[in-house]
Amino acid sequence: MENTTRKLYSERTDIERLKSNWKKLQGFMHRNEWSAAITRAATAAEIAANIAVRHELQEQRQLEVSFVDHLLHWANGLAGKLNKLLRPLHTTNARQKIFKSLQKKAQKINDQRNLVVHSGNFMNQKEAEEVVSLAKKFIEKIVGIYHVGFKL
Repeated sequence: MENTTRKLYSERTDIERLKSNWKKLQGFMHRNEWSAAITRAATAAEIAANIAVRHELQEQRQLEVSFVDHLLHWANGLAGKLNKLLRPLHTTNARQKIFKSLQKKAQKINDQRNLVVHSGNFMNQKEAEEVVSLAKKFIEKIVGIYHVGFKL
């Protein structure tokens, strides 16, 4: 029998974490756990933002991992990572346009997530499908900037 030990979550790359969260989200959708799916979609979107931040700051600007980790914690959430870290890095009109579009999607994802985690709302299938669709578009767009052709 083949040994199929899984990597510890803490040892996974951000891409592996993203794919793992997306797989978990699909399970929630299959089991009609709409609120959990929305929360997981928002988590996956935030991991995608982490990928973008790490690429920009660690790979392109050669900043230390510990400093980038500090910034990711400081930015606090999907909106913070976009507004405080990514948008200020992109000053060209083309990149500003991309990140403005991403910010609109992120806001809708985050608003629905907050209804679940801060207000205790129970969401329905239509709401979950909308958030999952937005999250997929957001994730593939932002990760695709740094990993051309990325698809969930």
